[in-house]
Amino acid sequence: MSAVTSRALLFFFLLPPTGACGPSAQAPLAPSPGRPVLTVLTFNVNYGLRDAPENLDAIRDADADLVLLQETTPELEAAADRQLRELYPHQRFRHCCGAGGLGVLSKHAVEEGPYLESPAGWFPGWWVRVDSPLGRVQALLVHLRPPVSDDGSWVKGYFTTGDVRRRELAAYLEHRDPELPTLVAGDFNEARGPALELLAAEGLVDALASFAPGEPTFRWRTSLGTLRFVLDHLFHDEGLRALDAEVLDSGVSDHLPVKVCLQAAVSD
Repeated sequence: MSAVTSRALLFFFLLPPTGACGPSAQAPLAPSPGRPVLTVLTFNVNYGLRDAPENLDAIRDADADLVLLQETTPELEAAADRQLRELYPHQRFRHCCGAGGLGVLSKHAVEEGPYLESPAGWFPGWWVRVDSPLGRVQALLVHLRPPVSDDGSWVKGYFTTGDVRRRELAAYLEHRDPELPTLVAGDFNEARGPALELLAAEGLVDALASFAPGEPTFRWRTSLGTLRFVLDHLFHDEGLRALDAEVLDSGVSDHLPVKVCLQAAVSD
């Protein structure tokens, strides 16, 4: 059995199928009148596609206030500077280790925070702070370890790497500023598992799971057909209130963009 086929079969049988019974979707919430809104897009652009114009079009068309990118490349950075600078005057990028590139595009001022090596030797995490319409907000960009073992087995990796992703995320969260509203976004490489459970235990909420539970963010074509999974997430803490979240059918990456609309949380 080829590695591709074994991985496809593994995911097909072990991950819940699209459309499986699960939590009902929460209806979008109306913004509180007179209070600002922040829209955030997270998108793994697939480093193999470099500066694919379709991905740049997807970013432009989404028109979010803040864009958090994974698998960026120098080619994509240069294209974003040429084509998106007017829309996003504040751009920051860190490229590394193949698929480990991260990028931030923002309509509002951005301050770079800690850029952290993975404790497992995979992709870095990166904190940034944004002077958003809601006030200063901090965001953690992540691209957690794929479910592949050190010897290249996807089957073994499915069962053994969940705790690695949790350890990566725990190390990044140590640098969280407890005084700022928090976003954690990116490619988590799991639809469910220890990393997502850690964020839930920390009091963070998966916006997409609230408004579009089970909506796939990843599509992978194999000889068995196209498999679809929820691997991309955007979490927020109690300082923020999600009004809506959706998966956008745009771009040419194997991942789809996720867009979330937020307001600052207020106590009753």
